[in-house]
Amino acid sequence: MHDIRAFCQSCYPLVQIDKPLYNTSMDTPKPSLKYASIAISGRPGAGRSTLLKNLKPIVDPLGWETFSGGDWSRKFSIEAGKHDPKDLTHHKATDYSDEIDKQIDGAMREKLTDPNVHVAVESWIAGWNMRGLKHVLKVLLMCDDALRIDRIVNRDNVSVEEAKVHLREREEANLSKWKRMYGVSDFWDPKYYDLVINTYSHGPTETLNVVLQALGYFDANGQEKHV
Repeated sequence: MHDIRAFCQSCYPLVQIDKPLYNTSMDTPKPSLKYASIAISGRPGAGRSTLLKNLKPIVDPLGWETFSGGDWSRKFSIEAGKHDPKDLTHHKATDYSDEIDKQIDGAMREKLTDPNVHVAVESWIAGWNMRGLKHVLKVLLMCDDALRIDRIVNRDNVSVEEAKVHLREREEANLSKWKRMYGVSDFWDPKYYDLVINTYSHGPTETLNVVLQALGYFDANGQEKHV
């Protein structure tokens, strides 16, 4: 299925890809960037959602779409009755069938295969999913486990021990499923990515600047880095 939005709405009508609120007509000048789309990958707590959120006000005026695989799948799990909406911790990929994963991953890859389409997408394995697409900037976010756990504690309002157990169980369940489905042992092998950023040593603004630099955004706009 080519249109991610149509697929998502068919499965869960309330979930949409975020569309820009700006004028994106053909006569609107747009900078010439090095990449047509961005795919952000990383383990939970590495900063994927934060990076996508920080990219959104910058790429929206350029006519880009943004899509969070994590947000969509969480809402899908809640709607399917597989996850308690009051539970702030995130769901497992085992909450839904292999077919859902395959259709979402397939729809995203098919859409971003077109270099005339401009999307910033985040999910655990979005970058691996876009492997071989040279016009897609594939970003891998990495982070020390201790900091990831601390971020989960603050995000989900759980104890350190609860965060450790949740992360371990969720990663084991998800990776076991995807390895079985796709026959891949390491979705975060740097060979699949154009850019690898350590979010332990790079804060949110630094991470954003590194991505925008790789995208060619500053050169195209004659702008300085964000501070």
